[in-house]
Amino acid sequence: METKIWKTDAAQPAAQALQEAASWLRTGRTVAFPTETVYGLGADARNTEAVSAIFAAKGRPSDNPLIVHIADRSQLAELTAPPEEAVLRLMDAFWPGPLTIVLPARPGVLSPLVTAGLSSVGVRMPDHPVALALIAAAGCPVAAPSANRSGRPSPTQAAHVLRDLDGRIDGVVDGGTAGVGLESTVVELAGDALHVLRPGGVTAGELRRALPAGVRLVEAVEAPTAQETPRAPGMKYAHYAPRGQLTIVQGADRQQVLARMRRELEAARARGERTGALVFAEHADAVQADHAAVCGRLSDLASVGRELYAALRSFDEADATFIVAEACPEEGIGAAVMNRLRKAASGRILQV
Repeated sequence: METKIWKTDAAQPAAQALQEAASWLRTGRTVAFPTETVYGLGADARNTEAVSAIFAAKGRPSDNPLIVHIADRSQLAELTAPPEEAVLRLMDAFWPGPLTIVLPARPGVLSPLVTAGLSSVGVRMPDHPVALALIAAAGCPVAAPSANRSGRPSPTQAAHVLRDLDGRIDGVVDGGTAGVGLESTVVELAGDALHVLRPGGVTAGELRRALPAGVRLVEAVEAPTAQETPRAPGMKYAHYAPRGQLTIVQGADRQQVLARMRRELEAARARGERTGALVFAEHADAVQADHAAVCGRLSDLASVGRELYAALRSFDEADATFIVAEACPEEGIGAAVMNRLRKAASGRILQV
């Protein structure tokens, strides 16, 4: 399969390119496109054959549900039961934007592959001019997980998509670099509680401020067991990982963290490993590795989120086999950063 590339300016999307890409979506083909979070791999969410092509291209487990993207809230009536008042408040506050809301799905509308057999579906409206124009032109709800091979770091550039999926998907709309750099926050309302199923671009503090009185926020979510279907993407499987083994170093004393990273890297070099270090700009010269990836600034955790996946991918380009990563505070967007890092490290954390 030859993967077609449409280049467009995010500020002024090219109408002809988007119309062609939209027609491909309508006719059951797979098209990757930029959102404000990461690049998504899209297909008509009602077309099981098209959706199955997403799973095949990514190598994605079939029990991992997909998020459905819409361009207008009027599309919800076709897809889900009427939202409750608290959910409407969240839509008013964060749509378009990096918030996915899990809602009861209308039977028989979406491909069963999208919901992975659940009675609910996650829906969001992306805050990106290319994504909104493409979805509107396609005239269909678009199922779109991240446009990468399953388990790999998510793509924030079209080049990342092509590195993983060239020849495996029909097309890519290249609209430049994604903004937030981390996937959407996923939430589900159950009674008087809003459960965060996956932290992301909308922080817990922002959610609390938007919720009506009487609705509490539940942040801690247990990962489903091997027998359970996850209620949102990113809950169950290892994700975001470079090929080399990644270990997080975490502690209250930053100097102790950096000293432990140096010791781990020295030991790895003695074993003959090719080493990598993920550090923040404030500590760019504090550790020595075969490849050091500077990932944003501790003083600006949003910059860490924007640069995380590109940094993780750079270790593969450098053939790093042993990688240590500096942890960041789990406040604001930092909670989403650490969620992704823990997944990438398969839980390997050194506490100092």
